[in-house]
Amino acid sequence: MSAEFSRVEIMTGMGKIADFIGKFSDESTVKKMASLGVTGITIYNNVIGCGVQHGVPEYMTEPKHLNFHLLPKSVVTIVCDTEKVEELVEFLKLELYTGHIGDGKIFISDIRNIIRVRTGEEGADALKASSVD
Repeated sequence: MSAEFSRVEIMTGMGKIADFIGKFSDESTVKKMASLGVTGITIYNNVIGCGVQHGVPEYMTEPKHLNFHLLPKSVVTIVCDTEKVEELVEFLKLELYTGHIGDGKIFISDIRNIIRVRTGEEGADALKASSVD
């Protein structure tokens, strides 16, 4: 049995996410996200981290040290229908791609359950407008 919902997390630079957020003022971007089963997005700014290069700038071919240099990052969390994940990831890859170090990473994981604390609704019902209200 496969998961009904998946979590797609993007970890990348804050500037890249700011540009991505700016596209939400474009009606076609919002429609595209909705067609991909996205009902909401959570963005964490002002986090710090680094990837496999330990935060070393792109123009340095070999890191001269083994220390991690933590850089400002953003994390975007999106929950969507598992059936739509591949299409969502392709859309995100196009939106975030520059071809340079720092384009970020996309992580995908299954969600076992979703619970709306206020109403007790679970699964798909927890992501829809509440039937209790």
